[in-house]
Amino acid sequence: MRRLLLSICSLCAFVVTAQGETPLTDTNLQIQYDFGKDRRLVTATFEMFHPDAWGNTFFFVDVDFNFRNEANRNIGPSGTYLEIARCLNFWQKSAAKDLSLQVEYNGGLGAMFGGYTINHAFLAGVNYCLHNSDYTKTFNMVVLYKKFIGLKQNVPMQFTIVWGLKDLFGLKGLSFSGYGDIWWEGNTTIFQSEPQLWYCIGQFFHCSHLNIGGELEISANFANDRGWRCRPCLGAKWVF
Repeated sequence: MRRLLLSICSLCAFVVTAQGETPLTDTNLQIQYDFGKDRRLVTATFEMFHPDAWGNTFFFVDVDFNFRNEANRNIGPSGTYLEIARCLNFWQKSAAKDLSLQVEYNGGLGAMFGGYTINHAFLAGVNYCLHNSDYTKTFNMVVLYKKFIGLKQNVPMQFTIVWGLKDLFGLKGLSFSGYGDIWWEGNTTIFQSEPQLWYCIGQFFHCSHLNIGGELEISANFANDRGWRCRPCLGAKWVF
């Protein structure tokens, strides 16, 4: 799965403008092609981030399109993955406004290889957000207790960083974002990161929703792989 085990509340709850507090809601649909030699498939991702008076909610759903019949013809979706995270912050006007409590769920299902599941994972911990005054630059540090169902863990923890940079190098519409995760399954340490670069090409023809770009999937000991992997992806993103 693309974005497996993403732990993100990628922005803090509100940005202060001249008119007051304005929610930073972001809903988008991404379609990307994975060029990894062991992948070569299309993934669709629908994600949403929405702040409110009690904190913020983030979720995404991945769908891979790579189920092949006996003739090796791609005939349908091959797997799906869900992640939903809730940051709780009732103290948004206090000195500790950038520190939130976070709860999260991960899980998925695949149709390949006779069918498989991505085990339930329940997470809870803290999320601290660093940002500039207009929230065009954000950096989150997340520490979570992580419990898999039906899977041994010597260290039931996950450590995550998340970053976001808008108008990179002063170029309007260019954004650089991503995350890095470290967690443990059994006695194996797993690392995954997905830096993304997007450019709002739609700004040139009065359609600011359309972005082109992609991501680089970097991982170590992830899923059934052992060792390091690096898989480039390219595609488009529509921001609602």
